[in-house]
Amino acid sequence: MNILVLYLVLLKGTVTSFAGLASLPVIQEALVNHYHVLTNEQLNEAVVITRSSPGPVGLYIVSVGYFAAGIPGAVAGWLAMITPALLIIPLVHFVGRRMEHSCVKSILQTVVIASAGLLLAAAIPLGHDGLTGPITIAIAAVCFVLLLATKLDTLWMMLGAALISLAASSVGLVAYL
Repeated sequence: MNILVLYLVLLKGTVTSFAGLASLPVIQEALVNHYHVLTNEQLNEAVVITRSSPGPVGLYIVSVGYFAAGIPGAVAGWLAMITPALLIIPLVHFVGRRMEHSCVKSILQTVVIASAGLLLAAAIPLGHDGLTGPITIAIAAVCFVLLLATKLDTLWMMLGAALISLAASSVGLVAYL
């Protein structure tokens, strides 16, 4: 894949979303379904790599670029990730003065709602690929309840899920994962 096209696809994903994984449906449609340079498994791996390491959630764009085109793809992903941040500085200056205007408030509310919808659209394919058996479904359900009911850090949930998966596979319950 051409690096410029990859950059533009990744930039489209980062510019059209204002939350980390909200760009996932755009990236999946373009790179998995249209250009066929990634598989769903590679896209899931990119998300897992990012969620397992410190840094912003949107950093998965760099891993996606790497999976699609190696080191030059990772650089294209990094550039696509930072471009909106550089463009937002003049926009914040412009909007900041007009924050109380009803049109600006309506636009910002619309962006928040659209981002929530994109996050839901991103979660469904990830859940479909990741929830493969009763143990993974149980882990997801328990983590969901813990997220809602406690202030437990997600790092501990990920560690617990990894330990449960390791224990299940060590006692021969791989078919249930």
